[in-house]
Amino acid sequence: MATPLDAPSARQAPTTPAEPDATAPTEADGAPPPEADGPPPPEPNTRTAPKPDAGATPDADATPLPNPDASRPPKPDEPPPPEPNTRTAPKPDAGATPDADATPLPNPDTSRPPKPDEPPPPEPNTRTAPKPNAGAAPEPGATRPPQPDTRTAAAPGVWRRGRAIAGIALAAALVMLGHAAIPNQVGHLGSLVETFLPWTGLAVPLLLLCALVRRSATAAVAVVVPALIWCSLFGGTLLDKRADGGDLTVVTHNVDEHNPHPVRTARALAASGADVLALEELGAATAEYERTLAGTYPYHTVRGTVGLWSRYPVDASRTVDIAPWPRALRAVVRTPEGPVTVFVAHLLSVRFSPISGFTAGARDAAAHRLGAALRAEPRERTVLVGDFNGTLDDRALSAVTSPLRSAQSEAGAGFGLTWPASFPVARIDHILVRGVDPRSSWTLPATDSDHLPVAARLKL
Repeated sequence: MATPLDAPSARQAPTTPAEPDATAPTEADGAPPPEADGPPPPEPNTRTAPKPDAGATPDADATPLPNPDASRPPKPDEPPPPEPNTRTAPKPDAGATPDADATPLPNPDTSRPPKPDEPPPPEPNTRTAPKPNAGAAPEPGATRPPQPDTRTAAAPGVWRRGRAIAGIALAAALVMLGHAAIPNQVGHLGSLVETFLPWTGLAVPLLLLCALVRRSATAAVAVVVPALIWCSLFGGTLLDKRADGGDLTVVTHNVDEHNPHPVRTARALAASGADVLALEELGAATAEYERTLAGTYPYHTVRGTVGLWSRYPVDASRTVDIAPWPRALRAVVRTPEGPVTVFVAHLLSVRFSPISGFTAGARDAAAHRLGAALRAEPRERTVLVGDFNGTLDDRALSAVTSPLRSAQSEAGAGFGLTWPASFPVARIDHILVRGVDPRSSWTLPATDSDHLPVAARLKL
């Protein structure tokens, strides 16, 4: 009887199966187990398959080669596999379009687990450099970046801007300094400018404000010129030069021919404490003034539209011919300190028209005649009071103002503006003296007239 080949022989001793090699591949790995006493299996091919060309299309029928290194654990005596190439592929050019068929290279650093003895890779430095504090001082020795010089670019603009403002400022300075050269032949333009000459100073703060708004150094420097000229002309007028003392108080007032309350005006003047009171522009209400003032001033004289009331005797009264009708008088007041000649005058009014300009011919002629009477007066102690319808700066009144001195200029405080009473812009009512010393000068409160009363205290 035949014995099956796969049956064990009764004479063959049973053998203990050999323990499998831990380093040998098993059936689970897909390789047949080697025989116990057989030769070792051949070494696997560890050569890496050639990389396909970039952009080449892989063969659809090609079978990918297995990577035995990834599935087989290393043997004890086997050298470690070579380190993979960790060089980074070159970055594509900025703006270049990537190839649609290109295969991205794997990053071996992120796919390979770290070795037991290998230190962990250093963490990337993601900290942002600290920003310098605003306004902090640089460290010693640190090099500061060059700063642009803005002064070079800004300086020319500061001097180029505001040239028109500078031109106006210089024009105002020329008017102040050369007002006497402005001709009077056409519309009495010179007299008109000189009547309101102090108001040219208003141009200084206005132009300075414009210069500051424009940030113009040229305009700011130019504004200094009219400011200095105005101060030289009128700076002394702003000072308070009033002093105590005096022997005679004089008051003059244009009571306004159309004054609705002459009695009330007369009472206010009587309460002023004046020793000598001169009134201009008397009219139909003259009798009311005489009646109201009689209790305070026992002596008075009236010539036409002007009158003089006094606490002391008045004599030698006469009319001064300056106009076709009586508008001025001359009288002597016998004060305890001696006689004083008093002139009361109301020069003719002026008119202003955009076509004819400043019409002042009749006033100027009256001023010349009054000036002649003053020069002919023999007594040294002389006082001229009244409404001149012009300021002391008006050259047309120089025949009256040049031989006398202004009480307001010598002993007043400010300009002492008198007209119009509601908002005075000019001083056309004056007290001028010769041979006496003004101690103080001021304006009285408004009455029912369109002029303010003027007062002065004189030392005889």
